[in-house]
Amino acid sequence: MRTDPPESAPELVQLTAYLDFHRQTLLLKADGLTREQLAHRHPPSALTLAGLVYHLALVEETWMVQRFAGGPIPEPWDTVDWDATPDWELETGPTLEPQVLRSRYEEACRRSRDVVADAGDLDALSAVPLRNGNRFSLRWALLHLLEETARHNGHADLIREAIDGVLGE
Repeated sequence: MRTDPPESAPELVQLTAYLDFHRQTLLLKADGLTREQLAHRHPPSALTLAGLVYHLALVEETWMVQRFAGGPIPEPWDTVDWDATPDWELETGPTLEPQVLRSRYEEACRRSRDVVADAGDLDALSAVPLRNGNRFSLRWALLHLLEETARHNGHADLIREAIDGVLGE
């Protein structure tokens, strides 16, 4: 079940509410599907719902835990040879059971929420700078996660429709 973001609230509340809305949307797109269905590809794309869920778990933890908070990247990402397999999460997601995917994504989102709570201030700066050497604000990180999650929800809409015809927000 999704919770609509508040119409009026402080900026941090609205940003996190919109992000949670899109996180919940992604999980709704994957609800009730088997591992085989989650691994379904809609040519010409190689994207799958399983791959998207696992990718967005990686995105949450890379941006928030590792880059913003400066913590170590959690398992399983810490042992991946990203140079050899740059799309590891997209390729591995379809091999996982639905509940494992869901739990992994929910855990990544929980860790992100913890980072936000610890930072507390949208103007707080990241521990790790971007490639250009600039540190980014919590506001920037939340907007980036919101953009990435919402964009992939569009992909998820198309893939889910191709699997079983289910349409929705």
